[in-house]
Amino acid sequence: MAQAYQKYLDPAVLNQVRNLEMKARAMVEGFITGMHKSPYKGFSVEFAEHREYVQGDDPRFIDWKAFGKSDKYYIKQYEEETNFRAYIVLDTSESMLYGSEGHLNKLEYARYAAASLAYLIQQQSDAAGMALFDEKLYGFVEASTANNKLMEMLALMYDHPPRGKTGVGMILDQLAERISKRALVIVISDFFDKVGAIRSGLDHLRHRKHDIILMHVMDKQETDFTFDRLTQFKGLEDYPQLLVDPRALRKAYLDEVSEFMSDLRAAAFKTRSDYLLMNTSTPLQVALQAYLAARSGGRTGRQSGTRG
Repeated sequence: MAQAYQKYLDPAVLNQVRNLEMKARAMVEGFITGMHKSPYKGFSVEFAEHREYVQGDDPRFIDWKAFGKSDKYYIKQYEEETNFRAYIVLDTSESMLYGSEGHLNKLEYARYAAASLAYLIQQQSDAAGMALFDEKLYGFVEASTANNKLMEMLALMYDHPPRGKTGVGMILDQLAERISKRALVIVISDFFDKVGAIRSGLDHLRHRKHDIILMHVMDKQETDFTFDRLTQFKGLEDYPQLLVDPRALRKAYLDEVSEFMSDLRAAAFKTRSDYLLMNTSTPLQVALQAYLAARSGGRTGRQSGTRG
């Protein structure tokens, strides 16, 4: 029986992206027979886990005891020879709850994106891990190629309701200290934090040689602000409720949002990070397919976006 959290593996999305690749731009610590060139020669002595044998693996590293028990070939996978690692870092703060009528809220959209990326990364024999955050980092899942770890990540997203404020900059600093080996770090968030703090965290990650993708999830109303009548806005992350005429605020609001997004793109560019604007009105499969195809072909530059 399928678990409720497995809904995030949406066939409509997976069928569109399954033949694409999530490539690391820099040479990361990767498996020598995989698609990513490894900086290591030989094998370390620290055993990490088993993985199923695939054509091209060195038969010297088959675990014959495991074969005797399961009648399947497994390779002993060591710490230094694990696949390139990717960590998907998901914002679960209260502001991610926002969603306009007819669309998924930002958190649900982000959960589907995170699940699809984790699935894709594991399908290409690379290791995916995850962490959730609001004002603090929690629920850290170490990167792995094991399917049970994918299920653990899905359950983690499903079980933890949104809470607290957004603290992106501080979280990036914590990730830089926690992820000891070079990795691809994919941050999925609305990035409601001071851009200066985010830039500082990005600098820290880049100093540790990590590859970074910022997936900026926004609702159409947040980017376009098409409210045209007296509206009461519910405060999130400890902000009060406001009853206002949005027509009087529209220009100032749009100028503020435009400046924020421009500054965030600039921070990504200056730290050689990818920036992808993901509008929840755009079908997820369309957004991911376009970005992954461009990234695989080396055509993303450092900025991309989807608009509904």
